[in-house]
Amino acid sequence: MDQVGPDVTADNHSRRYLIAADTGGTFTDLAVFDTQTGETRFGKTLTTYGDLVAGVIAGLEDTKVRLDQAAIFKHGTTHVINAFIQRQGARTALVTTKGFRDVLEIARGNRPETFNLRYRRQECLVPRRLRFEVAERIEGKGEVVQPLDRKDVERLIPVLRAAGVEAIAVSLLNSYVNPIHEEEVARMLSEALPHVYVTSGTRLSREWMEYERTSTAVGNAFVGARMSEYIAGFFSELNDRDFRGRFYLSSSSGGVITAEDAIAQPIALVESGPVGGCIGAAAYAAALELPRIVAFDMGGTTAKCALVEDGRFDVVSTYWVGGYERGFPIRTPVLDIVEVGAGGGSVAWVDENKRMRLGPKSAGSDPGPIAFGRGGIEPTVTDANVVLGRIGSDSFMGGRLLLDVESAKTCISEQLAGPLGYSGPDAVDRVSQGILDLANVTMAGAIKEITVERGRDIRDYQLFVFGGGGPLFAAELARDLGIEEVVVPPHPGAFSSLGMLMTEARRDAARTFLSALSPASIVGAQSQFEVMERELRDSMSAEFDVSRICYLREADMNYVGQSHTVRVSLPPELSVGAVRSAFEREYLARYGHSNEGMEVTFVALRAGGVVPTARPSLEAVKWVGEVNAEPGPSFYRQIYFARAKARLTTPVYRRSDLPIGAAIEGPAVVEEYSSTTVIGAGDRLVVGKLGELRITCAINRRTERSTHE
Repeated sequence: MDQVGPDVTADNHSRRYLIAADTGGTFTDLAVFDTQTGETRFGKTLTTYGDLVAGVIAGLEDTKVRLDQAAIFKHGTTHVINAFIQRQGARTALVTTKGFRDVLEIARGNRPETFNLRYRRQECLVPRRLRFEVAERIEGKGEVVQPLDRKDVERLIPVLRAAGVEAIAVSLLNSYVNPIHEEEVARMLSEALPHVYVTSGTRLSREWMEYERTSTAVGNAFVGARMSEYIAGFFSELNDRDFRGRFYLSSSSGGVITAEDAIAQPIALVESGPVGGCIGAAAYAAALELPRIVAFDMGGTTAKCALVEDGRFDVVSTYWVGGYERGFPIRTPVLDIVEVGAGGGSVAWVDENKRMRLGPKSAGSDPGPIAFGRGGIEPTVTDANVVLGRIGSDSFMGGRLLLDVESAKTCISEQLAGPLGYSGPDAVDRVSQGILDLANVTMAGAIKEITVERGRDIRDYQLFVFGGGGPLFAAELARDLGIEEVVVPPHPGAFSSLGMLMTEARRDAARTFLSALSPASIVGAQSQFEVMERELRDSMSAEFDVSRICYLREADMNYVGQSHTVRVSLPPELSVGAVRSAFEREYLARYGHSNEGMEVTFVALRAGGVVPTARPSLEAVKWVGEVNAEPGPSFYRQIYFARAKARLTTPVYRRSDLPIGAAIEGPAVVEEYSSTTVIGAGDRLVVGKLGELRITCAINRRTERSTHE
């Protein structure tokens, strides 16, 4: 067990637990770490949309831990991204510099889908009638050209009040270099409209590009009012149930932030849920000495994937809500994740051309898949897995949720097989397998996007899978992609919450720094980093013990004349040669070549402050059977396998019975409380040193590659 941080020892011994709760679209997962014994416990329950804390309490019952025993509560939520996707935010207004009212619609002025005659961007979060201008002007170097007209701001106040706005975004031209006018406008509006959520671009990003800054401010305001209520309400509910510890939220950059920071900057939570799994995957990759893995998470609503290379994952500075082609950008550090709408709850349906489609609609937890027996009427990926015998109807979630196989069969037959023209005794099996094939294609596309499309050879990676649905699809996905080995960690269905327990306190800062790489710019960069690091230390000192703080230094850089940049991890000692070498290594990895002799430029500097916290030991989480035991199957089940095109009598093992070193030849199934792992015919499973399941796929694409090459 790692040393317990001072943020835990400051509490009395009765509050000994760290709790992490990942509230997803279908399930709420919990992990609880005992700082005194090193034990980690897990819980899982259906997400209760009406009262999310009730779902947390229900999950805690599995762990036998009470809220009044918790020193720290870490929370990950999909609230922000859902609010953006569903457009369920506040009625928002924008206040900007005169002449820049339409920057949201003009955007970059590009057309990502050149040959699509019906191309349309998503509607702006703020309609034109709620976008207002004030007279002021600051030039590019920060000098005031035209003072702020305060009367313009005063005239806006009754207009905004009459419009019934709930949130206001303030984004003025060039305020990233001199925020004096923007801060004054935000102050005046906050004082005059105390019940309106007011945010400014300067408080969120000190980087150039007015479109991205304005879009970021608008996005923050759009979700800010609702998230303020959500966070305050969630914390209040915890307090009502005797929680007296410290409450943090999981940020998109891979750390935790305070509730106050989250209320001021809710866009930092845009990918709050998925990052926990990436943190956990990176920890396992380092412990198992896996240099390159694809971290793949399939939950109830979506599937996500990210690359972990040498124990590190990429963090991007701009996140496109709704995708680059049609969405809008927000400037906030986010783990580089590709997400697709293929989860256990994704609904299968037949379109007007008699083609079966999958998603993006999800059954969620209410009503959920048909097999859940909670009122669901549309067939889902989970229903297909249940019908094919891949998920046990009486062993799902340890038997706590009995599954209705016959209802799932009937709906798939009536809604899919019949309209598609399938008949015969195996019609439902064939259509159910078709649902899984569609999910596989969608998920394989996401993995290719984050590997092949970024210049990586996917065959050099291992597939590290988690989430309730990940182990069900892992072997087949790996086979399709040419990946040799699959790794399934312990407790995959609650893995994101385990990753949250491992997150450290983190804050990030960035500054535009336009300068060619030279001895002078190195001195300037060093000075700017020292300023940012001092600000990070001061801002974190009130909540965390910053005596152990460490800093991360990165820069956005490019060759002179380029508009796109690459993010570069900078060496501890800055010098022209060392920085250039780091840049060219990253550029070569991204584009396959570098331009020796061409001038290199800085565009932005990024600093991160990280404070270590208590975390579970992976050794204590492994959860394996007795060393000398000879594990045998608990029972057999008829399971449909795509390659056999038939049901096979398949042994089913309990994961908790498998000791380290145990080996199983496929076809087989390994069940546990939170997930099910399917091993295809010819696949081989071995239990690794940390209790992980390592599956070698039957088709060795590495051999095929060497033959062809």
